[in-house]
Amino acid sequence: MSAKVKIYTTQYCPYCTKAKNLLKNRHIDFQEIDLTEDGPTREKLQSQTGWMTVPMIFIGNEFVGGCDDLHRMAQSGDLDRKLKA
Repeated sequence: MSAKVKIYTTQYCPYCTKAKNLLKNRHIDFQEIDLTEDGPTREKLQSQTGWMTVPMIFIGNEFVGGCDDLHRMAQSGDLDRKLKA
């Protein structure tokens, strides 16, 4: 699988852990960026995506949503298709 997955997280977020576990269980490499102590980056991402919560998940340069969105994509097969694109 070739697309790069980037996941913005905080240390205390159970949804971040759930999303990372899905990626790990599917052997999908990802880059994690911890926003726990990084308010400016989080604010920038919020204004860029309109998304207020973590995780914020990107495949390539495309924002795909959060934990529930990732799980829906995995179930429907969209995740594999996006990663191969």
